[in-house]
Amino acid sequence: MLKRFYLAAFALFALALIHSNADAKILTLGDAAPMLSVKKFVKGAPVAKFEKGKLYVVEFWATWCGPCKVSIPHLTQLQKKFKDVTFIGVSVWEKSQSDVEPFVKSMGDKMDYHVAIDEVPAGKDGNSGVMATNWMAAAKQNGIPTAFIVDKESKVAWIGHPMEMEEPLTKVVAGKWDLKTAEAAAAHKQAIQAALEDLGTKIQPLMEKKDLAGALAVVDKGIAANPSIEEQVWTFKFSLLMNLNKEPDAMAYGSKLVDGALHDSAAGLNEFAWGLVNPDNPKKPSPPLADLAVKAATRADELSKGTDAAITDTLASAYFAAGKKDLAVSTEERAIKNSSDPQLTESLKKSLEKFKK
Repeated sequence: MLKRFYLAAFALFALALIHSNADAKILTLGDAAPMLSVKKFVKGAPVAKFEKGKLYVVEFWATWCGPCKVSIPHLTQLQKKFKDVTFIGVSVWEKSQSDVEPFVKSMGDKMDYHVAIDEVPAGKDGNSGVMATNWMAAAKQNGIPTAFIVDKESKVAWIGHPMEMEEPLTKVVAGKWDLKTAEAAAAHKQAIQAALEDLGTKIQPLMEKKDLAGALAVVDKGIAANPSIEEQVWTFKFSLLMNLNKEPDAMAYGSKLVDGALHDSAAGLNEFAWGLVNPDNPKKPSPPLADLAVKAATRADELSKGTDAAITDTLASAYFAAGKKDLAVSTEERAIKNSSDPQLTESLKKSLEKFKK
């Protein structure tokens, strides 16, 4: 089994419980953006406050967060595209804030925007940081990476996953963003979040007892009662199936996801496929899982019109895992051609060399 990837899902789900805060002031679309209260900026000039007439993206991440590492180069690409928007990455929920500066330095040009560390009160842990509390907890955002778009009136215009931000940001920049419609969508998301928190309270004691079968039953019941939550819990359910040695069931569920809940989400499909074929996994996927990764990555590549180098790289890795070396090579060559990030390009070239062996 690919335990590193799947067990990570357990940790991320647990974090959703830890960071849930029902008593926090609710922050939603249309509200004034909270103040920027950070310990310090470790990259880029300090940004003291939001200025009227200017646009900002405030994105929350952590050094230990795998999905954050995937989204960081994408944020850099967006910063290059939207030069008049100020991008600020804020490190939150860190176990040790001393890890942040070395991490940012190691990322180099892949992380080419303003980066700050959350202000954590003395004697408190990373979960109690000012930015984590006033932004993430207040907006009922329990997972990272999460991005906030702040409009020219210094109001929150959009909240979501940074890999899905380009379309709304384009509309905000063009002055064509419909905030009312966005507010209705946000209300729907908050209802989903309430259902997730209820689910989490039921799952936590089961996970503490390592009752994976019981947790799976609760997840299935929760999805049946509120299908909208599946977009948030599919990784956890897939992880449970794999760790219960139910690969045929995991395969059936994964196929259902690719054809259903994830079908129109390039980011979700890419995350699913990469989790299966990431070369850092301690064990390679079985042939059926590799084929499923190809199916997911192919759809993600189609949705991104074949121009997203990171997604195309995932497809190439899926082909390679499935034993389709010629396709892996030609696909990785396309990824290199479409890459505008020098460091990403170097990484892709190394993968291409491996595929050609």
